[in-house]
Amino acid sequence: MFKNYVKIAWRSLKKQPFITSLNVFGLAIGMAGALLIALYIYDELNYDTMFADSERVYRVNADIKFGGAVMDMAETAAPMASVLEKDFDQVETVTRIRNWGSLLVSSENSKANGKEDRSAYVDPNFFAFFGLQFLEGDVQSALENSNALVLTKSTAQKYFKDSEAFGKTIRLNNEEIYTVAGVVEDMPKNSLLREHTVFMSMLGFEDSRSTQWGSHNYFTFVKMLPGYSIENFQAPLQSLVSSHLIPSVQSYYPGITEESFLASGNYVRYSTTALEDIHLHSNRHIELSQNGRIENIYILASIGLFLLILASVNFMNLSTAHSLKRAKEVGIRKTLGSKKQSLVSQFLTEAGLISFASLIVALLLAISALPYFNELAGKEMTMPYNSPIFWLLLLMGSVFLGLLSGWYPAFFMSRFKPVKVLKGSGEQSIGGSRVRSALVVTQFAISVFLIVGTLVIYHQLQYIQGKDLGYSKEQVLVLNDVFTLGNQKQTFKEQVKNLGSVENATLSSYLPTPSNRSDNSYFEEGVTDQEYAVQMQRWFVDHDYASTLDLEVVAGRDFSRDFPTDSLAMIINESALSKMGKTADEVLGKRFSSDLGNEGATFYTVVGVVKNFHFESLRNEIGAWNMVLGDFSNAMVVKLKPGDFSSSIGQIENIWNELVPSQSFDYYFMDESFNDTYQMEQRLGHIFIVFTILSIIIACLGLFGLAAFNAQKRTKEIGVRKVLGASVAQITYKLTLDFLKLVGLSVLVALPLGYFAMNRWLQDFSYRIDIPWWIPVLAAFAAVFISVVTVSFQSIKAAISDPVKSLRTE
Repeated sequence: MFKNYVKIAWRSLKKQPFITSLNVFGLAIGMAGALLIALYIYDELNYDTMFADSERVYRVNADIKFGGAVMDMAETAAPMASVLEKDFDQVETVTRIRNWGSLLVSSENSKANGKEDRSAYVDPNFFAFFGLQFLEGDVQSALENSNALVLTKSTAQKYFKDSEAFGKTIRLNNEEIYTVAGVVEDMPKNSLLREHTVFMSMLGFEDSRSTQWGSHNYFTFVKMLPGYSIENFQAPLQSLVSSHLIPSVQSYYPGITEESFLASGNYVRYSTTALEDIHLHSNRHIELSQNGRIENIYILASIGLFLLILASVNFMNLSTAHSLKRAKEVGIRKTLGSKKQSLVSQFLTEAGLISFASLIVALLLAISALPYFNELAGKEMTMPYNSPIFWLLLLMGSVFLGLLSGWYPAFFMSRFKPVKVLKGSGEQSIGGSRVRSALVVTQFAISVFLIVGTLVIYHQLQYIQGKDLGYSKEQVLVLNDVFTLGNQKQTFKEQVKNLGSVENATLSSYLPTPSNRSDNSYFEEGVTDQEYAVQMQRWFVDHDYASTLDLEVVAGRDFSRDFPTDSLAMIINESALSKMGKTADEVLGKRFSSDLGNEGATFYTVVGVVKNFHFESLRNEIGAWNMVLGDFSNAMVVKLKPGDFSSSIGQIENIWNELVPSQSFDYYFMDESFNDTYQMEQRLGHIFIVFTILSIIIACLGLFGLAAFNAQKRTKEIGVRKVLGASVAQITYKLTLDFLKLVGLSVLVALPLGYFAMNRWLQDFSYRIDIPWWIPVLAAFAAVFISVVTVSFQSIKAAISDPVKSLRTE
């Protein structure tokens, strides 16, 4: 019987190639889009699961409130790891990572440097802890020497070509000589270590042996014993505040106790985050790499589901639109003895064939689109062709979608009454208008929802791009690795400033885009109570910093070479002023130090206040900040005049090559670095646009099918209206109005849902737009315009038909 169903289904589908093609194409678009989204979600959900015992690994966090600042830290103090390993029986082992940023690297026989953007100091047990296998060297002993390091495979090939790297020496930043003690595979692309290429032994980093608990710079990972509940670890972990942190802090805050610390509203709260949860559930002050957001996964999963629903609804509408042509077929089958169950099986078989054909087309579409989707999403995903589970899920999904899409047309057509349809009154016997109307409302509600989401994301990104950040990022060139100039840095700076195309230049590693960060607790001279501490970022700059980046001095003055005492001067921002609880006049001339408890503490005198500027992401409030004069410059910022930037860069490069001909010239524009900060939002916006367009295409196909069904059902009515004098415009308006009512209803349903969902998404930004009135209006207008264009084709076609033919049809 099934074989017979398949034969008849195949013949029936061949008889209606246009409708069959529309059905296959509509389902295929939805399935292809959902498949790409499923691959993306699978990749995101599987971050860091490849590491050994990943389900038992946790990162220790520190939530801190002190000095008016609230910091959610993913890092802890240096001695935390040894205490956890020695004093906690439930801990199997501990390891640490200390991020170190970029390095200039050269092999022993080369004077030219390469650059590695992400390096770190790691404990000797790091690679065994995470189960990373060595290609060269021994995983157990590789980092037991202080000058040892481990390279990833591609990095080793970069500096040693095809020869073995193990045992050879390498030079870092033109100074330190390290021995390559191991080579590992490149870090997995869906892991928190994906950008790291150089791992140096923690034994060679003196700060790692510090016993101070007040400085948090180390990512600390613990591996719990099998079967141990992490909930039982929280209370013992928090006890470290009283047993270790407070006693350590008393060395520079002598009067502090845990009671006084808490009574002043401050706190330190230790917690853990599962390794497998870090990527999607952690958004702390500093992370090992840029994380995703679980909210984006929910959004994309909803879009994938919407695409499947739209494709299914589209199939239902197109099938019912064509049902009039099969009414007599159903009548004859029933007259000859076919039962309703048999007819349902027949129509479901047809739906299954269409679904299977759609699956094949969807796979081809997805395979073709995957490279572009990878570029759009910043991924390196591949189709898991060798996975039986993948193929099984695809087949099961295809069967389920076929049944879901085919059940309504199957039961709808199997209910035709043979007496009526064989007498030619099938149009009146075919109902289901409420269901079809509900399907259209569902389709366009989803489309309007996605249009609102796309417009909000785009508008927020435009707001970020256009917001006054309080500093100049346009025409600003950042030159990296200027420390390689040695004592020629000032010479280089002055020669660059003398170029006609250069407006100004400054030397500093501290930039308002991602760069160095340094937090310190400051006390006014004569004050020692921790309750009055002010936590501020401290940036080391030169005299030209504020003028180069156009920071606005709102009180006092900028640094000046006319004041030799400015070597101990400090400029703060308005947020720091607010946290001090003083006015600008009150704070100017006051002295502050971050060396409380140390003999010979250095005090800085406040000489100026600058207007707040956004030196962190717009997701965060502007914190307290200060700058002091100091030569800690790995970068130089150059403000260019409008003109030919490539020529200006060429001139600067020529000066560089004259001074350090063996060092590579590395630069970027500050606005590009600013944009990189919001890559995740930009990618989400692009993905939204692509899948919104797909949803609109699918919705239009469904509306097109329903318009065809409606025009077919009302053929005689149209003929009568024309005979009685109705114009083409009047008939078109009449046919279109019914659909506009449905689209209007979908707009009323979708706009509140879209507003609510996107308002929740915006809450992650401290500086964000209020959703303007024109976004829902534009979304509604777009939906109405698209529906009118889609329906008008069928309406005009029906309106201009010959009424004689329509009135003679039986």
